[in-house]
Amino acid sequence: MAELLASGAARKMATRLAEPVQYTLSLGETEVSLNQYLGRELRLDYRGAINCIHCARDTPRSFNQGYCYPCFRRLARCDSCIISPEKCHYAAGTCREPLWGEAHCMIEHVVYLANTSALKVGITRGSQIPTRWMDQGATQAQPIFRVSSRLHSGLVESAFKPHVADKTNWQAMLKGAAEPRDLEAVRSNLMAACREDIEVLRSAHGLQAITALEAAHETRISYPVLEYPARVKSFNLDKTASIGGTLIGIKGQYLIFDTGVINLRKYGGYQLSLTLN
Repeated sequence: MAELLASGAARKMATRLAEPVQYTLSLGETEVSLNQYLGRELRLDYRGAINCIHCARDTPRSFNQGYCYPCFRRLARCDSCIISPEKCHYAAGTCREPLWGEAHCMIEHVVYLANTSALKVGITRGSQIPTRWMDQGATQAQPIFRVSSRLHSGLVESAFKPHVADKTNWQAMLKGAAEPRDLEAVRSNLMAACREDIEVLRSAHGLQAITALEAAHETRISYPVLEYPARVKSFNLDKTASIGGTLIGIKGQYLIFDTGVINLRKYGGYQLSLTLN
């Protein structure tokens, strides 16, 4: 007999670093520890409504993973500089929400190397380590710079982009763990290749704004996966309102079923129900 586990507006899954990562799904006021359902048959149903994850208003369409259109246009967290931090315009006085920018962007950030589908460079607030790495499905991660603002993290990341990817191939990430890498050796090689660019940034922004981290602690991460799919088929709740199957894994923000995968972060604010069959 089917058992309703939770229903309500979805949020991205919460993670806790452990062996393996522990996942919690929030639907409305209910939190479900998902690891216990590996190997069990689950169903997700979209109930035909979306509520903005910021203001909770009804919205016929989700923007930027959970916002209504007015919030998408108004909130600093939805501005294009969040995707491209090197374009931060706080100093120009045009930030949509200066107080939010001060709390979230004008604070210490970390530039890191991660092994997701392959090697990549990324940025995050210092407080988001290791959450950011788990959300990306990284199996290895290591900080390589500590910087004083989001702008500086974006400028450093941009200097590294010609030499290393800054995005994850999500389909490859879901097919298995990337080949292990010596992140400290990679960091050393990248520092040599980008030395002049980094010195230019330090000259422009000050030595204290950009601090290199040598031989920082590397974090290794394992995920609750019983079996990786040979072929990745992605579910779309806007086209198929009921999806599911046997839960064979969880990685990044994806549920991996024997019938396909779903990126739960994409469906923030969607009214969903989770049923154990």
